[in-house]
Amino acid sequence: MPLIPFGEYKPDLSDYEAQTGRNVLNVVPRGDGYGPYPSLTSISQALGEQCRGAFAAYKTDGSVVVFAATAGDLWRMDNTTYAFSKVSLGGGPYAAIAANDNWQFVQFNNLVIAVQANVTPQVFDISSSAAFANLAGNPPQARYIDVVGRFVVLNGLLSNPNRVKWSGLNDVNGPNSWTAGINSSDEQDLADGGFCRGIAGGETGVIFQDNIIRRMIYLPGDPRVFQIQKISEGLGIYGPSSLVRSGSSIFFYSLKGFHRIDPGGVPVPIGRERVDRTFSTDLDATNPQLFQGLSDPRSSRIIWAYKSVNGVVNQFDKALCYDQVLDKFTPLRISGEYLFKMAQPGITLEAVDTLIGSNLDAITQSFDSLSTVIVPELAAFSTDHKASFFRGPNLEATLETAEQGTDGRRVKLKIGFRPVSDAPAVYGSASRRENLQSAVQAGVERLVNAVTGICNMLVDTRYSRFRCRIPAGTVWTFINGVEPVDLAAKGKR
Repeated sequence: MPLIPFGEYKPDLSDYEAQTGRNVLNVVPRGDGYGPYPSLTSISQALGEQCRGAFAAYKTDGSVVVFAATAGDLWRMDNTTYAFSKVSLGGGPYAAIAANDNWQFVQFNNLVIAVQANVTPQVFDISSSAAFANLAGNPPQARYIDVVGRFVVLNGLLSNPNRVKWSGLNDVNGPNSWTAGINSSDEQDLADGGFCRGIAGGETGVIFQDNIIRRMIYLPGDPRVFQIQKISEGLGIYGPSSLVRSGSSIFFYSLKGFHRIDPGGVPVPIGRERVDRTFSTDLDATNPQLFQGLSDPRSSRIIWAYKSVNGVVNQFDKALCYDQVLDKFTPLRISGEYLFKMAQPGITLEAVDTLIGSNLDAITQSFDSLSTVIVPELAAFSTDHKASFFRGPNLEATLETAEQGTDGRRVKLKIGFRPVSDAPAVYGSASRRENLQSAVQAGVERLVNAVTGICNMLVDTRYSRFRCRIPAGTVWTFINGVEPVDLAAKGKR
């Protein structure tokens, strides 16, 4: 029988006799269907309370320095014990962060800068500091920060939320680093577009406001320093932590759905008539700090974690995965407090000899294994406040085909269907209903037969979806659909 594929996830659309699907969970897109997604596994000791920001900085030897933030303090992780020690200015605490905000961090050379609106920007020199200090030069308190070229840029200022402020050229922590008119430091008030809600850095910057998006272009030698131009009106960002820079592209969520901006381009919708309507009804809009986006450093995927309307307080409980190369979405059921990315702590470039040897001719281990050590990967603080990697056993995966109907004829199976997957354990079932207005009745699950590869079942209904469930912890790589062994369309009734 022909393959019935698990179609592209488009929950905004009807799946009746469609090439798309509405019900998949805990899988990621592949060119030949779908693959598994791993669970979180912790590496650190507990932070002690809810994580409100995290960041991994890198020394010149490649070693990682991991910072975390709680509502009133900043912390550093020990790379040997994986315990957190407080590195707040003066031992802390700071003025508490607003309920709907997160701390934000950037690295500029050896300096890590942390901001939140109620505190003077904080700085930590990863080569020498024992604690954070106030950033020199009297910079304004700000919610958002990023690096544009060789400037550090602040917006969402406490004193003026419509203003963008940038440091001196390659000068961020000196007595005049933030004095307008010195070494190209300056500021710009944006007269329209609402409050500034974030900035995406890079060689050029992109400023996000409530309903205008602008581009910052550096003008060497020009007294204006930056040319700031509108690239979109009537479109802004919703959920500042959902802003993602992946390579040279930018991804964000607005009240008009998910969008993408490529270099020199304008916002292009990527979720319309696919996931936007479904997502907007599921997102808990009262907790924007838990709506967090991040690019996976080891794949072409963007992950947007969020708290659903039925989620647990102070945690995200769901996520959308978007593969920017395949241009496909999938939903995930993961829980945590804060998404970030980091490399495995405790590994330095000087340790390479110990890891794989110094005689190149004698090395048998692939250098690919070395790259997986020193290249950052997707991480999160779990619900028990621990830094964790997505390295655990695979999550339980469920997938359904589009609803099958046959021009009013009945759908009948006497033997069952064969899941097209390398998963050793798959449970199959088939839903039932007699008309499109009736509620769907779930079918009884049948474990795939180890000899025939068939999930045996009897089906006699007018409309049906074929469903596969792969239990948590199963080792597998792909699934792309089902092959009904004896699907037949019988007479109308």
